[in-house]
Amino acid sequence: MTTSAGQHAPHSVAAWATALVQGGMRDLLGPRAAELVLGRLTWGGVVTAVLFVALALLAHTIAAVLVRRPMQTRPSEAPEPGSRTHVLKAIGKPVYFLIWLVSAYFVLSTLLLALSVSAVAHDLQTVLRVLLGLGILILALWLTYRLTWVLEARMSRWTARSPTRFYSLLAPLIGRSLRTLIPVLGVILAVPLLPLPPNYRVEIDTGISIMLIIVMALLFFQAVRTLETALLMRFDITAADNLRARKVYTQVHVIGRVIDVAITLVAVATILMLFSVVRQVGTSLLASAGIVGIVAGIAAQKTLANLLAGFQIALAQPMREDDVLVVEGAWGRVEEITLTYVVVHVWDDTRLVLPLSYFIEKPFQNWTRSSAQIMGQVHVWVDYSFPVEEGRKALKEIIETHPKWDRRFWNLQAVEADEKAMQLRILVTASNSSIAWDLRCDVREKFIAFIQQRHPESLPRVRAQLTGGAAGEGGGQHAARESHPQSQA
Repeated sequence: MTTSAGQHAPHSVAAWATALVQGGMRDLLGPRAAELVLGRLTWGGVVTAVLFVALALLAHTIAAVLVRRPMQTRPSEAPEPGSRTHVLKAIGKPVYFLIWLVSAYFVLSTLLLALSVSAVAHDLQTVLRVLLGLGILILALWLTYRLTWVLEARMSRWTARSPTRFYSLLAPLIGRSLRTLIPVLGVILAVPLLPLPPNYRVEIDTGISIMLIIVMALLFFQAVRTLETALLMRFDITAADNLRARKVYTQVHVIGRVIDVAITLVAVATILMLFSVVRQVGTSLLASAGIVGIVAGIAAQKTLANLLAGFQIALAQPMREDDVLVVEGAWGRVEEITLTYVVVHVWDDTRLVLPLSYFIEKPFQNWTRSSAQIMGQVHVWVDYSFPVEEGRKALKEIIETHPKWDRRFWNLQAVEADEKAMQLRILVTASNSSIAWDLRCDVREKFIAFIQQRHPESLPRVRAQLTGGAAGEGGGQHAARESHPQSQA
């Protein structure tokens, strides 16, 4: 009974206001106020509708002046987020909408009252009341949505004064959460206003429950992302010595993906359990859980292996994000680690995608496991006549004046020799593998240029010795053998 009275209250107010205005119109227009214009519509009804529109226009003008006046006091300055001007700007359009919504309702009610003896008048009045209720609900939600931005801006001003950067993430999280909840709240409040048949009540409640579960899952996802950002904001992965940052990034991202999967599974399971058919199937599956577990384990063996490998990588960390790897003969950096695969950014801008189990079962090189510092090698073949000590002095000038050398270590040694030449190995250190590659190339080019300019005779060559006796016995033919003689071929 209370609900019915509440539903008819707007119409009663409209009828009272219409009767009051039409009474004034009869006093003003006299008998002409009762003259019919169209059907049962009188001049008094027309003037009443026009008066309601004029009042709405006047209210709109007054509201516009009240809203815009604070903004015009300092036109050159933008309104400060969260200030009184910002609040007025947020509520301005909803207020205009409310004025014209109420005006439209009174105008249409006036016209419907003129048709009150009609068979469809009652149905039209019911539709009008429902539309008014939905309009006011939409207006309230719209106003709330706009005010969430004001609240977020005000909270951002407060958190900006805090020395802890974590609080600066709470304002966007709260704002996004409120804006996510508003549509669901609107649906929950709108359902009782609609004249829906009782037969669909169960389906409607199930739909609302599904929406709530999805929204809660989205809120948990946002909270996880905010927590990840808060944990990682203290670490700079772009720094030269980023070992600690790479460890934390890898752990946080992998654990975050695990939490996302857990949230998704719980949300999907909760939604499925809302249906009685699924609950019955679940009961049957529990009765045969052993067989189902064996079948599922065999079918998902690879997937489970990758998931377990993800936990191992997150805890043991044989490789981390931004680590430099040599895998499958390719040099690259770890670009992304998911729960099932790893993306390696190869030096030629291609991507190598490998399952997580690969890094548990097969060997690979990690050049930044404990530090980004690395030692590079340069090999040069020279003749035995090359003065190694002089080359060492030239190399000292080349390396120690190079800006990419990290001042840790370098040397030059003859590491191999065969019947034709000897091999020199140059060791040089750098702060990371990318710089080491450029440094190795520069050292190789400059050292070879030194040999060409100062000792061109020491470049690798082939020598042969001619024997005179073999020439006479062989009918003018010369026998030759490879050696290290005094004469050169």
